[in-house]
Amino acid sequence: MCGIAGFSLFNYNEGGEKALHDMHHAILHRGPDASGTYLDEHIGLCHRRLSILDLSEAGNQPMFSADGNLVIVFNGEIYNFLELRESLAAQGVQFKSHTDTEVILELYAREGIQCLQKLNGMFAFALWDKTKQELFIARDRLGKKPLYYFSDNGRFAFGSEIKAILALQDIPRDIRLDAVYDFFAYQYVPDPKSIFQHIHKLPPAHYMVLNKDGFTITEYWDLSFKNTSRESEEHNKARLKALLEKVTKQRMISDVPLGAFLSGGVDSSGVVAMMAEASPTPVKTCTIGFDNKDFNEADFAREIAEKYNTEHHEFTVHQNVAEQLEHIVSFFDEPFADPSLVPTYFVSELARKAVTVALAGDGGDEMFAGYEKYTTDNIENKLRNKFPESVRKTLFPTLASLAGRVPGTVGKKAKSLLTTLSHDAAMGFYITNSMITDEMWNSLVKPDVAEKLQGYHPSHYTIDTYHKADGPDHLSKILYTDIKTYMTGDILVKVDRMSMANSLEVRAPILDYQVAEFAASLPSEQKYRDGEKKYLLKEVFKPFIPESLLYRKKMGFSTPLDEWFRGELKTLAETRFFDRKSGLTDIFNVSEFQKVWTEHQSKKSNFGIILWSMLMYDLWYKAYVAEKNE
Repeated sequence: MCGIAGFSLFNYNEGGEKALHDMHHAILHRGPDASGTYLDEHIGLCHRRLSILDLSEAGNQPMFSADGNLVIVFNGEIYNFLELRESLAAQGVQFKSHTDTEVILELYAREGIQCLQKLNGMFAFALWDKTKQELFIARDRLGKKPLYYFSDNGRFAFGSEIKAILALQDIPRDIRLDAVYDFFAYQYVPDPKSIFQHIHKLPPAHYMVLNKDGFTITEYWDLSFKNTSRESEEHNKARLKALLEKVTKQRMISDVPLGAFLSGGVDSSGVVAMMAEASPTPVKTCTIGFDNKDFNEADFAREIAEKYNTEHHEFTVHQNVAEQLEHIVSFFDEPFADPSLVPTYFVSELARKAVTVALAGDGGDEMFAGYEKYTTDNIENKLRNKFPESVRKTLFPTLASLAGRVPGTVGKKAKSLLTTLSHDAAMGFYITNSMITDEMWNSLVKPDVAEKLQGYHPSHYTIDTYHKADGPDHLSKILYTDIKTYMTGDILVKVDRMSMANSLEVRAPILDYQVAEFAASLPSEQKYRDGEKKYLLKEVFKPFIPESLLYRKKMGFSTPLDEWFRGELKTLAETRFFDRKSGLTDIFNVSEFQKVWTEHQSKKSNFGIILWSMLMYDLWYKAYVAEKNE
């Protein structure tokens, strides 16, 4: 795991070695072990190294091909690099190191862009071809490693994080209002946008080719649900087990200490169980807990740790979140509000004291239908299909309005359900999962902002993705949507930033693209059966996890937001929300927002998630916009 950055000199002089130094200094946390730069008349590249494989200087980057024609900076891990290396060696390639980086170089030298089809891993890299005078930039299939780029008036720069790009001189920080709206709807800014007007994300499973004439972006892979397996359940169960064992072992290859995140949930427990089966020594495990028992999974994690005799480490998040929040937020270069970023930061910090690489259970919920929202959506969609579209579109909005007049949670829930059912399945999925209702947004946003956003709505991101899916049924379509949106835009961003903030590499076996393709091929009833989520995955893990844990209610990395805003975050929130320099004052009507704050404090309503999004936006704005303008 590392950090990369660079720029083009085709049309603009960025400032040479000093500019490269500023860029790689901005991402020092991603790779504290070594750094390097490359500069010629056309391109500048820089690299920060977190040493994982081949700890010698032979693994430092930028790295050159055997003939010196190719130069690469690479962030990530290629899990099948040993078999690729063996194949290349059989063709006569002589390697100078034992790294996966060199394998990419030599594979590209022989197969060009098609090398992407053979790479299995998490990666973002930039490869300069001196002969072609082309820069080839690519991201892995599911987006585990990030890549941002800046393009404006002939200038071009890229980096693992936006802060590397912002380290260059005169990079404009104009904020996109549509991205602000997206953020409050999703808690993140969806690709290919960023919060900044001229900075973009290279989407997962895409590559870019840049030369003196400009650049092109091409998708090289997508996840298909249309080829449904006709094999028996037992066959699929055996195949899934074998596949998970294989990909877990691949991710245990490391020249530095290795362990695992353990929440006590199905996915992380299953990964730890498979690691324990494959490891000759006790697995190092790390768990985060909370004082609030409703959000604390430490006891469940401890049960798994004891079962597999792991070297277990625990940390309890006490009442000190406010003290560290600004520091934690500084690692996100754009607004990000998934509250589980807090425990993810702390578990990464804890893990780094014992290991340099940690395996995690990410991906199980999206690949195998593990979220509670899939149950909710399943019920809603069955209800939706019982009524003609004409009835839903004409009668239900009126009924929703009437339900809204009923006091208490019953009225609110009825209004929400009727509103959702009045729309089609794609829009209904957006409404169910949006973090802010249209009604709330419209009541808070300033008139001039609303006018500038006229005609724009964040739902298009969900709807467009849903309709791109090729699955045979509704569940397949919403799983595809979550994998391409929520997982890549939220889950993987959170894990990358919070682990890299602590110079820790995180590997997720379930996120192997072969597991993703296999899961997509399973019939929906083998993923979600009679209300049981992750059905087949649980069948695989049943021999390894006690049934009391396997079938307990999912918690995930939850946080007590409603409580925090009436307690430990109250002072920080009040200080920031009502500061005249707050970034919120440009977007929201302060008097309307005051009503939300007062209602939450009085416990008439719980607005913790909205308040959290607002606090995250404001703290980001303070760090990346306000302080830079002073």
